Amino acid sequence: MPRSGGWKRMRNVGLLTIIMLVIPLMCSAAATNELVIAAASDLNFAFKELVAEYEKTTGHHVKLSFGSSGNFYSQIKNGAPFDLYFSADIGYPKKLEGAGLTVPGSLYRYAVGRIVVWTGTASALDVTKGITVLQEPKIKKIAIANPKHAPYGRAAVAAMEHFKVYDQVKDRLIFGENVSQAAQFIESGACEIGIVALSLALAPTMKARGTYWEIPAEAHLPLEQGAVILKSSSHQGAARQFLEFVKGTQGQEIMRRYGFTVPN
Repeated sequence: MPRSGGWKRMRNVGLLTIIMLVIPLMCSAAATNELVIAAASDLNFAFKELVAEYEKTTGHHVKLSFGSSGNFYSQIKNGAPFDLYFSADIGYPKKLEGAGLTVPGSLYRYAVGRIVVWTGTASALDVTKGITVLQEPKIKKIAIANPKHAPYGRAAVAAMEHFKVYDQVKDRLIFGENVSQAAQFIESGACEIGIVALSLALAPTMKARGTYWEIPAEAHLPLEQGAVILKSSSHQGAARQFLEFVKGTQGQEIMRRYGFTVPN
């Protein structure tokens, strides 16, 4: 018969084994309480501020993933584990709704975006000339988001075509994976100028480093932006709460500050 010390050692080993098995499960469970949001990259600065206020107000945690709306659409169709999808083109969430991948009634047009011609403060280029400044021969590279999957890239091309400068500058266009990367190309000096989201140009860090000219809204189709809760989400209640926060006074004020037109 084992001595009491042996039983104690066996009991301690058993407890340690249980602890080692339970802790990872607890950590995993804690991680699943985090709301995961796929957000268009034009929301980069606005949503970081908005989420900080939401977390402070509710105590809930949010993980933001920024990228091009088209790429997120493809990922979600293929089962990417997001709870909410904020697209720069409401057409993408509408397609997901049509495919039965969203929570019924959750589609929400949360904003209309704008685009600007933007260049760094060290540049000698005069953006007050408007979009025609892009034709200046000394400009070698012009940054825009990739129009194949980024709504802000499509709007940039439409605006250049509207002002009849596209054919003259198309060979100098450099495509960012999304509008935020296009802005980074200009900030870094890799491109002299570009067309980016007004919401990025109004961010404090960007505002201090560059100047912009706002492209008239009639130069391109409206950048109607839409959000939707995904049916695959296991946190639909929290997702609804976040969406209500975006619709609320605090959320709307932040969005307006970053140049978005928001619903009444």
